[in-house]
Amino acid sequence: MYDKLDPLSRKILELTQQGIEFTHSPFKKIAEETDLSEQEIVDRLKEMQRQGIIRRFGASIGHRTIGITANAMCIWNVPDEQVEDAGKIMSGFNEVTHCYERPRYPDWPYNLFTMVHSYSKKECEEIAGKIADATGIYDYRLLFSEHEFKKTGVRL
Repeated sequence: MYDKLDPLSRKILELTQQGIEFTHSPFKKIAEETDLSEQEIVDRLKEMQRQGIIRRFGASIGHRTIGITANAMCIWNVPDEQVEDAGKIMSGFNEVTHCYERPRYPDWPYNLFTMVHSYSKKECEEIAGKIADATGIYDYRLLFSEHEFKKTGVRL
């Protein structure tokens, strides 16, 4: 599919795949390198998405670089009939970046998973306690990240 890209669209993808600047004009530098306006860059990205060339264009913030070093996967044993409601409440917390249901196993009773990010393990524990209070679900554990692996998207 990428071999059918026109040269300008290919250049836009190459320039954006390493990330864009975190500024009020994130496409300014790319616009300057392509002799397009910032809006034309955005329009081309939207068109590539519409055509199925790219699935999405989104932001991913390196949370460790801004001081958020404590990351905990909170695993919850939620009664099946309460998963939908509990998930809505849990995902409403600003500190929760992921919330999803997974199957139970004979030796694994946990079925709802939330990822919590904060500045310390203690804060993650406090957030989990607030979530437990908000949902009434107190059967949970926190699994803390020890290492962050480099995240990269698809490259041309």
